Amino acid sequence: MGVSVSQRLISFVGLFAMVGIAWLLSRHRDRVSWRLVGWGVGLQLTFGVLVMKTAAGLWMFSLLNDVVLALLGFTAKGTEFIFGEFASEKFTIAINVLPTLIFFSALMTMLYHLGLMQRLVSGFAWIMRRTMRTSGSETLATAANTFVGQTEAPLMVAPFIKGMTQSELAAVMTGGFATVAGGVLAAYVGLLDRVIPNIAGHLIAASVMSAPAALVIAKVMWPETEESETAGEATVEVGKPDVNLIDAAARGATEGMKLALNVGAMLIAFIALIALANALIGLPFELYNDWMGFEGTRAMEPWTMQKILGWIFWPFAFLIGVPVSECSIVGTLLGEKLVLTEFIAYLHLYESLSTDVAALSPRTVVIASYALCGFANFGSIGIQLGGIGGIAPERRHDLARLSVRAMFGGMLASLMTASVAGILY
Repeated sequence: MGVSVSQRLISFVGLFAMVGIAWLLSRHRDRVSWRLVGWGVGLQLTFGVLVMKTAAGLWMFSLLNDVVLALLGFTAKGTEFIFGEFASEKFTIAINVLPTLIFFSALMTMLYHLGLMQRLVSGFAWIMRRTMRTSGSETLATAANTFVGQTEAPLMVAPFIKGMTQSELAAVMTGGFATVAGGVLAAYVGLLDRVIPNIAGHLIAASVMSAPAALVIAKVMWPETEESETAGEATVEVGKPDVNLIDAAARGATEGMKLALNVGAMLIAFIALIALANALIGLPFELYNDWMGFEGTRAMEPWTMQKILGWIFWPFAFLIGVPVSECSIVGTLLGEKLVLTEFIAYLHLYESLSTDVAALSPRTVVIASYALCGFANFGSIGIQLGGIGGIAPERRHDLARLSVRAMFGGMLASLMTASVAGILY
């Protein structure tokens, strides 16, 4: 059954509703550049149309998906060498997903050593800067966030962070919250490829489209009111800490190992905490049922953290184009992404589709995949404060003051991207 015009229309309204929410939260509503907003939304829609609605775009979409899957196959070779037959048995996060972070971290570090990623980032930043007329430093950092992490991207503009305006600093942070790193994206692909067709292409498209969305949201919430030091242009400032390509690969693998261990520890802790929270939330219901002698169908169904999050984020799920019957499920995933991490949300999406492939419609699955593609969660606030604050300690106070609003801005940017997917898919 095809997608109705009304469903696409809701996604279209949702796209601008996210901008409207940002405007309501704006510091200087009268200073918002609507030209910048128009170009940013236009870039999102243009890229979405190119990827999803043109023959060349669909070919590139499929090619990117195949390339990522091929790279995951190479990861599997290294995993099999270490874990042997365990690597080919039942799918597990520890063996089939986390090693992806190690390989892709090594690969990305090698590409940076060769200077290829810097050229790609500079080209993408040039397009956004020329159309949206944002400053060089904030645009460069936002473009870099599409390919690297929220702490690595600011290193490209490290000399400028000390003198950044409040608006620029907010844009850098929002860009970090709205996108995901290449290695982490590959891990999501390794997790979801079994249940979502062409997921690699979708997540790459989501991360790229969220870059202009992040600048739109940041510049609506924090319009520029100061004079930027890089109003014209900023150049990529990345040194080469590695002696050669082998040294770069080794350093990348080591950093990837640290990330994999961190993700594994985070998953263990948060899954356990979710179970604890559900037990505490459900305790009053169990006591009530025992006191009243209710059993079976007569017993009151206990609330869970997932159910509560589903209620809270139901309106956002509806606005991005999710059918009413599926809004609670997607709302739960959006809440888990914000309160916990996107990894937990993607894991629960995978579990839901693995149990019942028809749990969500194909269009809803794609919309949810785009909406979850970003680092906007409370844990990332600490990561950014430590990472960017380490580059410019004198800006820690500003970073702390901007952090929570920037996190919500990053979430709004991801929801804008999900709305575009809802319009076009």
